[in-house]
Amino acid sequence: MPDRPGWLTPNVQTLSAVSFLQDTASELLYPVLPIFLTVTLGAPAAVVGAVEGVAEGIAAVMKLVAGRIADRRAKRPLIAVGYGLAAVGKVLIAVATAWPVVLLGRGVDRVGKGIRGAPRDALLMADVEPAERGRVFGFHRAADTAGAVVGPALGLLLYELLGHRLRPLLLLAVVPAVLSVALVAAVREGGPAVPRADVVVAAPSELGRPLRRLLVVLTLFGLVNFPDALLLLRAHDLGLSTGGVIAAYIAFNLVYAAGSYPAGALSDRLPRHRVFAVGLLFFAVGYLGLGLATAPWLVFVVLPLYGGFAACTDGVGKAWVSSLAPADRQAGAQGLYQALAGAGILVAGLWAGLAWHSAGTLPLLLSGAVAVLLAATLLLIGRSLLPEPA
Repeated sequence: MPDRPGWLTPNVQTLSAVSFLQDTASELLYPVLPIFLTVTLGAPAAVVGAVEGVAEGIAAVMKLVAGRIADRRAKRPLIAVGYGLAAVGKVLIAVATAWPVVLLGRGVDRVGKGIRGAPRDALLMADVEPAERGRVFGFHRAADTAGAVVGPALGLLLYELLGHRLRPLLLLAVVPAVLSVALVAAVREGGPAVPRADVVVAAPSELGRPLRRLLVVLTLFGLVNFPDALLLLRAHDLGLSTGGVIAAYIAFNLVYAAGSYPAGALSDRLPRHRVFAVGLLFFAVGYLGLGLATAPWLVFVVLPLYGGFAACTDGVGKAWVSSLAPADRQAGAQGLYQALAGAGILVAGLWAGLAWHSAGTLPLLLSGAVAVLLAATLLLIGRSLLPEPA
């Protein structure tokens, strides 16, 4: 048997398995959540955007707070609390009889996501060479997104077996979420927690000019990157059945999962801004394609292409931030990055959700056009967003 690659540490393996289980749970319910809200609970489309946008906004705040705490204290307890709250949030969604309860459930779930994200990403980097961080984040995103393939596939099967009833399906999503919490016990902290008094929490001004510039660019993009729930609602509006929406979402995640590690590894060899710019072009194809589509079968062409966006930006963005952040500010930098991105998605979810019926597909077309401009901008100024020479 060949030796395990040096970057594939026990923490990378364990945390990838934890994320796989959690995403299996999350994505089992996520594709049907817009339909559950609008059909079962009778909420308008604006509520879908608001629920997802507010949920991401809550996660954004918690990522910022948790990132700062994780640079000073043990990270594993924060990870366990984060995954535990995510399980509680899924229970609330499953028993909801009105959309405000779904909002509460998504809020609790996203608080959990916000708490666990930065400390988890910091432990993923423990004992990993800087030149291999793209591989680590790419591998983790691939495992995470494999759950986003298994979850909807399992959901589609259960949807048919349960006679198209959504509520029992939502209850079953709790099971893998609980298993993910149990697996956190196998995570290694990697040494004693740093004493609180010995660490000064970094302000954005202390993170270096390239990282500050990068955060500005990525935050601007977040303002047009509205929640994927609205894309799934668009697929449903085009005529896809609930099963069809789930199947299209599986196709999206298959491309996302398959492309995450190669994109991450490529970003270890090429300047990361180039890989990220390619991802933005895939984003534009997805948004413009869904905005212009007139037949439901086109969703099965466009959404998989949109999966290339997530593959080329999610893990690559984290590796990019990690390469620019000081060694003792890794969790804080990841928390700040993810908080700003989440805040952008909050704004995007609100404006797109409110404009969904009055403006038709204009939100999709506008976001796709902005992504093309940002991709061109990254290719022009990308070298100023790379680590400064020693």
